[in-house]
Amino acid sequence: MVLTGFRPRRLLVVVAVLFGVLAAGVAPAAAHAALTGSDPAQGSVVAHAPEQVALTFSEGVAMGNDSLRVLDPQGKRVDRGKLRNLCSGSVVKYGAGLPPGLPNGTYTVAWQAISADSHPVSGAFTFSIGAPSKTAAAVPQQQVGGGLVGALYEIARYLAYAGFVLLVGGAAFVVACRPAAARVRSVQRLVVRGWALLTGATLAMLLLRTPYTGSGKLADVFDFGGLQQVVMSKPGAALLSRLLLLAAAALFVAVLFGAYARLHAPDGTDANDTDGSDGTGEAEDAEDAAKRRKDLTFGLAAGGTVLAAGLATTWAIAEHASTGLQPAVAMPVDVLHLLAVAAWLGGLAALLVSLYWGPPVERTAVRRFSRVAFGSVLVLVATGTYQSWRQVGSWHALTDTSYGQLLLVKVGLVAVMVAVAGLSRRWTGRLTAATPGTNRTNHRNRTDRTESTAAPAVAQDTSAPSDTEDAPAADTAGSGGPADPARVAQLARQQAALVTARKKRIRDADPVRRGLRRSVLTEAAVAVLLLAVTTALTTTEPARTAEAVKAASADRSPDANQPRVLNVPFDTGGADGKGTARLDLDPGRSGGGNELRLRIADPSGKARDVPQVEVSFTLGAKKLGPLPVALRHSGTGHWTASGVQLPVPGRWQLSLLVRTSDFDQVTETRNVTID
Repeated sequence: MVLTGFRPRRLLVVVAVLFGVLAAGVAPAAAHAALTGSDPAQGSVVAHAPEQVALTFSEGVAMGNDSLRVLDPQGKRVDRGKLRNLCSGSVVKYGAGLPPGLPNGTYTVAWQAISADSHPVSGAFTFSIGAPSKTAAAVPQQQVGGGLVGALYEIARYLAYAGFVLLVGGAAFVVACRPAAARVRSVQRLVVRGWALLTGATLAMLLLRTPYTGSGKLADVFDFGGLQQVVMSKPGAALLSRLLLLAAAALFVAVLFGAYARLHAPDGTDANDTDGSDGTGEAEDAEDAAKRRKDLTFGLAAGGTVLAAGLATTWAIAEHASTGLQPAVAMPVDVLHLLAVAAWLGGLAALLVSLYWGPPVERTAVRRFSRVAFGSVLVLVATGTYQSWRQVGSWHALTDTSYGQLLLVKVGLVAVMVAVAGLSRRWTGRLTAATPGTNRTNHRNRTDRTESTAAPAVAQDTSAPSDTEDAPAADTAGSGGPADPARVAQLARQQAALVTARKKRIRDADPVRRGLRRSVLTEAAVAVLLLAVTTALTTTEPARTAEAVKAASADRSPDANQPRVLNVPFDTGGADGKGTARLDLDPGRSGGGNELRLRIADPSGKARDVPQVEVSFTLGAKKLGPLPVALRHSGTGHWTASGVQLPVPGRWQLSLLVRTSDFDQVTETRNVTID
């Protein structure tokens, strides 16, 4: 169904609000490189101090000497501070050496890395030497890449995609479909704003990169030392390269709306190309102008293609395509995919503003864009199919992973766009077949027959360099008196407004044109949501990686006698409200037979009682829980529970409620993996 009864500006505002809601709900970048194993294992108890702590990842990562830290029970760093690259073949592994003679107790391992696709990842776990103990090690609760900085970075990422689409697609629409649009102000504004949007978003991403991958503090955007390190990294180099290409793109845009627009002046020649001759060489001038138009069009097409491919490459070398299976094939395919998206969606935006805020669009221009859009869809289908196979890997991953679910949403939106595009093609066919005579028949009941008969399906005159034309000022002073300049200017503005309104009525009188505008507007509205989902996909862990992590977790067989150990600091906010809860879930397996031991201690480590303590488990992926645990007080600061039931394996969330007075209580949550 075609949208009816909506004003374009109002609908665009609604679409912008929908994007704002969607962007606000976009989660921080997920772990694209996931931790698949560690030595010592998470939660394990080893008899002797290991020589090193080693981490194994699902894909390539970038790590520095401070990326892996081992903290003793007092929170002091004990690793040697030098990272070892233990990668071998397809195994991605890094380690940090430990000094000999470490005392018994619980040690905390905190790590942070940059995935090969530019997304930051981090985590922490504990292991014990000899026997578990209390620990004072403080681990950041906020995942790297989250919070305000993460939200700002994701917004900048979306705006960068939008700017690329408007810049590349709008320019391609002018060169390939409608050269006369180079003189239309609404199209000029669209392309220039696309360039400004992409430039601004790229600068923002470059400045936000330091806090996004590190501290998470917004003030660190002014850390120029960190900025220098960012520029030396692969993502930073890609962003810097994009800025250099945008400088060249600024020159391209200047030529497109300067010399190229002048060559498409109404008379078909350069408006500035006059030699004062008597007209004997007009034929030669016209032939020369046609040759200049052809040469400049070829130059802009070739140069624009190189610039557009270069800009698309800055995404391909720093995102999903640069890592995983077949990167040598995936990166060129990703470039083609981005170019096809820009040609379709950006051209659609240029056609939309032309239909609403520009002079009448030629029939041939609409037909050309229809062919370009059809070719872009074919490229998208081919490249999208390959990318989906590469990132998903299996049919069940489409429904079992966040990436697969988002991909299904994207496919659905593309299907809707293709369906609406088919409707647009039908309107385009009617537009081509329409004649002024049929238009007069459709509007024979109009009272203003002059306007009705003057409204062909699509006017051929697109010579106006702007959306409105100034009417000559009328002399209103009378035949004898001097003209009042203020009055003359006022009447001139009124006359210009009347001329503009009359032209708009004539332009919009054709019902075929109205139908085409509405269908194109519907496509554009769906395209905004499609771009938002695409952005969310770039910040979501690929399904193939998620499945590999699950498989690696399933392959690990921890000792059935080793409990899951969690140390949870808490602070209820009142007097004596601080302390630490230690929870031992033995053996930490799915099903029944688990025993939970809970110990509450004050900051000095001494066991203490509290008025109330509650424990429950929730498995959000299966919609199970919360499952409360029936605790039994077994001594000062100690509680136990037998027969704890955790029906299925998975990543359960443990919720611990501690109340230290009638008014002071807090609830802490931790994740625990149950096999």
